[in-house]
Amino acid sequence: MIRLTRRGFGGIIAGGLATATFARSRAFAQGTPIRVGLLSLTSHAPSIIAAAKGYFADQGLDVEFVSFQAAQPMAVAIASDDVDFGVTAISGGLISLAERGAVKVIGGALQESTNVEGQKILVSKAAYESGVTTPADLVGKRYGITTAGSSFHYMAHKIADGEGFARDSLELVPLNGVPAVIASLRSGQVDAWSIVPNIAGALVRSGDVFEIGEISDYIEDYQVTTVFTSSRMAAEEPDTVRSFLAGFSRGVDDYNAALVDKTMSEGEVAEISRMIHEYVYTDRPFEDADAAIRAGAMRVNADARMNLTSIEDQLAWFVSEGLVPADASIETLVDTSFVETY
Repeated sequence: MIRLTRRGFGGIIAGGLATATFARSRAFAQGTPIRVGLLSLTSHAPSIIAAAKGYFADQGLDVEFVSFQAAQPMAVAIASDDVDFGVTAISGGLISLAERGAVKVIGGALQESTNVEGQKILVSKAAYESGVTTPADLVGKRYGITTAGSSFHYMAHKIADGEGFARDSLELVPLNGVPAVIASLRSGQVDAWSIVPNIAGALVRSGDVFEIGEISDYIEDYQVTTVFTSSRMAAEEPDTVRSFLAGFSRGVDDYNAALVDKTMSEGEVAEISRMIHEYVYTDRPFEDADAAIRAGAMRVNADARMNLTSIEDQLAWFVSEGLVPADASIETLVDTSFVETY
């Protein structure tokens, strides 16, 4: 099992910022690129669509993407102004950086919602064949996560809470990135993981992995990912933030219409899928990637609306585990001035 204390997070953050200028000022003159952090996941499609369709350009923004393998390094990059906006899960690193006055959550993104397929709980073939066929059977098993204090860490503990067994009876295995977790699950080096349905579906179809449950049974209305930026950007350049959110929200509308509500024509959906394929499943030909992109897309909140109740629950978990300062507050973490909250 793993334990990461407040001091541990401080070391990670300090190391990540050692070679960067903290909160350096940037004036967004005409033509200065806005740098947006991406994970190679379909859930990051709204930013991709907004860039490809010119929605950011319509707001006067020139966007370039910076790729990451996990949420925490993205948070450090935004705190150091190496990246301007990110869309990813709340992590312990992000909360600790917010407490230092470095970053702010400014909107909501991926959301577990009624009548839309959500994140799956998966186990390796070896674990399934040894009798791990329900989440209650995960006691003492190896659960893959990207980093300590990640959304995967949070989900693992919410499963334990829901099933009534001790959180520390799960052996959490940090593997630094989603591809490494996938490889470890398929090979049986870890027993379990939880992930969005389009990735889960492909793994199950491979025959190496089995689905044993859904995260929605353990976390109600989970705000899976959020939009965030540096505290400096939120305070000093609010018009840039609003412009980014306006372009992003148009990308959200197209993403939901194409992949969740399925109200677009086949030709329009194919066009959207090709845009996403520029950054997601790039190791596959489009014909293979297209089905994976379309499968199991989860809803992203329209207009970047933000579920504060869910974020408060996540913050309470981080505090309960000693992963962030005990006095960490929602007011320090979230700037509610840019989008509607609920």
